[in-house]
Amino acid sequence: MAGACILNPADRIRGLRDSKLLPEEDREELAVRIKRRALAWAVAEVDVGRIDQINIYQASLLAMKLAVERLRPRPDYLLVDAAAVDFDCAQKKIIHGDALSASIAAASILAKVHRDAIVRAWDAVYPQYGLASNKDTRRRSTTRALREHGPSPMHRQSYAPVAEAAGGGLQRRFDLQTRKVNAEVALCDRPSRR
Repeated sequence: MAGACILNPADRIRGLRDSKLLPEEDREELAVRIKRRALAWAVAEVDVGRIDQINIYQASLLAMKLAVERLRPRPDYLLVDAAAVDFDCAQKKIIHGDALSASIAAASILAKVHRDAIVRAWDAVYPQYGLASNKDTRRRSTTRALREHGPSPMHRQSYAPVAEAAGGGLQRRFDLQTRKVNAEVALCDRPSRR
């Protein structure tokens, strides 16, 4: 999940900060204000199957690219949280960007609120995992549910706690697949970067 946002410099939105530091109610309220007052905003997601194919880092970069591509008007400069996006415009990587940049914080809030809404929707389909109240895969209750019921289609099979709970054999298979896919991606991407 990734968000992108173009804030209006003449319309400062108070309270923007790292989405992880905000209570859920504050994030929800801020998301409404961001959507109403931003010059442009977008959210994009990459599904778990694609994440398992290309790894979480590459999937994050892809989600960022998709979110930026959806912005209207098109941005001419990007502030990016600790990464470079494959997008044709000038950009600046900012370490801990969601704590240092209002626009990165706004994008982070939009992505987190969107993700939480998806998790709540999946909770209705898979109530045995307690997804809406337990969004941390490492919690004991989640591990117990994974062992009892196996992973759902919304769980990343390549994520170690999911693979271990599913019997451990999955992790090695996904590690080998991910290495192969990453090697293919690197070979395909290399010429275009020259």
